[in-house]
Amino acid sequence: MSQEKRARSHEVNMSETEGPRLWTTHRDGEVILRLSKRQPGHEPPLTIPQLFQESVNRFGAYPALAWKSSRKWQTLTFTQYYEACRRAGRALIKLGLQRFHGVGILGFNSKEWLIAALGAILAGGLCVGIYATSSADACQYVITHAKVNVLVVENDEQLRKILSIPQSSLETLKAIILYKPAPKLANNLYSWDDFMELGNSVPDAQLDQIIKSQKANQCAVLVYTSGTTGDPTAVMLSHDNITWTSGAVVQDLGLPIAPGKQERVLSYLPLSHIATQMMDVWVPLKIGSLTHFAHPDALKGTLISTLKEVKPTTFLGVPRIWEKLQENIKGSVSHFSGLKKKMFIWAKSTGLNVHTNQMLGKTTVPMNYRMANKFVFSKIRSSLGLDHCHSFLSGAAPLSQDTLEFFLSLDIPICESYGLSESSGPHSVFRCKDYRALSCGKPLTGCKSMLLQENQESIGEVCMWGRHIFMGYLEEEEATMEVMDEEGWLHTGDLGFVDSQGYLYITGRIKELLITAGGENVVPFPIESLVKQKIPIISNAVLVGDKAIFLSMLLTLKCETNQRSGEPLDKLSGQAIEFCRALGSQASTVSEIVNSKDPLVYAAIQQGIDAVNQEATSSAQRIRKWIILGKDFSIHGGELGPTTKMRRFFITQKYKSQIESFYL
Repeated sequence: MSQEKRARSHEVNMSETEGPRLWTTHRDGEVILRLSKRQPGHEPPLTIPQLFQESVNRFGAYPALAWKSSRKWQTLTFTQYYEACRRAGRALIKLGLQRFHGVGILGFNSKEWLIAALGAILAGGLCVGIYATSSADACQYVITHAKVNVLVVENDEQLRKILSIPQSSLETLKAIILYKPAPKLANNLYSWDDFMELGNSVPDAQLDQIIKSQKANQCAVLVYTSGTTGDPTAVMLSHDNITWTSGAVVQDLGLPIAPGKQERVLSYLPLSHIATQMMDVWVPLKIGSLTHFAHPDALKGTLISTLKEVKPTTFLGVPRIWEKLQENIKGSVSHFSGLKKKMFIWAKSTGLNVHTNQMLGKTTVPMNYRMANKFVFSKIRSSLGLDHCHSFLSGAAPLSQDTLEFFLSLDIPICESYGLSESSGPHSVFRCKDYRALSCGKPLTGCKSMLLQENQESIGEVCMWGRHIFMGYLEEEEATMEVMDEEGWLHTGDLGFVDSQGYLYITGRIKELLITAGGENVVPFPIESLVKQKIPIISNAVLVGDKAIFLSMLLTLKCETNQRSGEPLDKLSGQAIEFCRALGSQASTVSEIVNSKDPLVYAAIQQGIDAVNQEATSSAQRIRKWIILGKDFSIHGGELGPTTKMRRFFITQKYKSQIESFYL
């Protein structure tokens, strides 16, 4: 944003000192709601406590939360859930929670996470999720910046992380709650049961008074986005951001409302991420769905077994999850008999043809599709625990065309949504039976998109407007004004185009563009996806070469992971070993391949790179050099974020010497 534009934005907002503005950076600030003149977008504003009360009135006796205890599923009804949150709210008041100060929650998804979050909001505080993978320094920053008064932590491991921080630097922190197991007695340290007991000494009337004073245009939730080069920023989401957006998502996804049919979701992705929070917390309040909590090691290997138990009706996965499920299916298929394998290949071809025709407007379903569904598709969905699922969703990062087409051919159309923390999660989604491969759908009903500075291919920066747009970055006025213009449009930094039917396609991110020494702009993601598609042994591919005379690539190989820690092991995955054996290589570990530069594997990878280069649109977009790293990427290693999204800046810094070696 230019200095002139920033000045105009500052002038517009500062001139409205008599009342709310379109944005604010103050924790107790209020904003003008972006109400449309007519429906949709003109629905009456609701606070989160009002939404919760409505939920109890409509779905009170229905189960709301479910968790595993002693190998049995336990549940809380919506009425019990609400009462537990009220009790937690009263306990937080007792501990001295101040208005618009934070309640930090550090741990894996659980009923305690949700009760603490809703309790904080009922009591007039801010819900502040902290990623369980955060370092002690990162936790310290969030606690200090959000002025966290009470911190809820999952276990002794997380507690030790917090206790390693000099307590003198946590000036606002008044108490720590440990929700499993019970802690030893100490000052300002409470077990979950002791914490909930504190609520009995605070009258309901005191809590009700705080609830009554809340406004829909005030902040309720802080979402911290990972900073690539510095501290994270705190996205301020209002009550209206949450309640209105959840309603828009329900409408556009066509989700059924209890008691007609109760939806089921499995909560396993970090709740500190707004997409997960929207689908696991806020949408369930809107429609009365049941949220099951997965085991903490879900991302390390137990996800499918839990999916088979829960059988969710809506499933949200990030690209890495869908890729892992794809590998799981391929691994199973490799053990099929010859006849069974031929039937699988035939069914995939049939499924892809049917869905391709549907996207072209042909609605006739042939008999062979019904046969493929009966003998293949239904069994695949059942093997994944997705046999009751009607909505397959993906978010946080783009899916590769290979993964999309693989699942589409198996009658699992994955609908990509697009959005940011700054848009309260989703901005564009697919309407029911309105599927377009590689698209992110259309903007939520009542929201608008605009493309800024379109080029010759009609690609421009995606800008958003609507009631889902955040309030601002907490205590970061300059950063807020960088992304928000004077008319309230959010400038995303993402590049995309809109087709003739209004479908949005994201092509890349401005900051991730590689600009070669010759001045050509290169979008990394499509090239990286093609490499992974052409070379099945590749787990991760990172294109590098910004300001360089040619492009190069960092590669990692598919390998097994430690089921306890999630760290990548040296042993190759089953699919990778099969790839090696087909070449005649006897390698079984990453180190065997890398240390000996296994000629058979290296030649196959170069052949795949050559195939990718043949599809390049220009010589500047060809990969000249590549290297296999000795270890796959992981959350623990820092290359992947909490939702397994690739952290490019971190990767280029961590492997700086390898990148520099390309250009010696």
